Amino acid sequence: MGLFGSKGETTTIDVRGMSCNHCKMTVEKALKGLDGVSKATVDLDKANATVTYDPKKVTIDDMKKAIIDAGYEA
Repeated sequence: MGLFGSKGETTTIDVRGMSCNHCKMTVEKALKGLDGVSKATVDLDKANATVTYDPKKVTIDDMKKAIIDAGYEA
């Protein structure tokens, strides 16, 4: 398997409203909690999340909803 596994796609989602490391961890936890997400890395400086996922299990809209449900804008 490669870095992202044999069946992984990667996308970047803009996330607004984060201001600290706690925000970063909250968004990462929300994304990693979704079935099909194998990796989620949030960059506070760039205000985005890079997510590796299985498109057969989870959609980008699902990820955006998880970010919004965590209290941030996607």
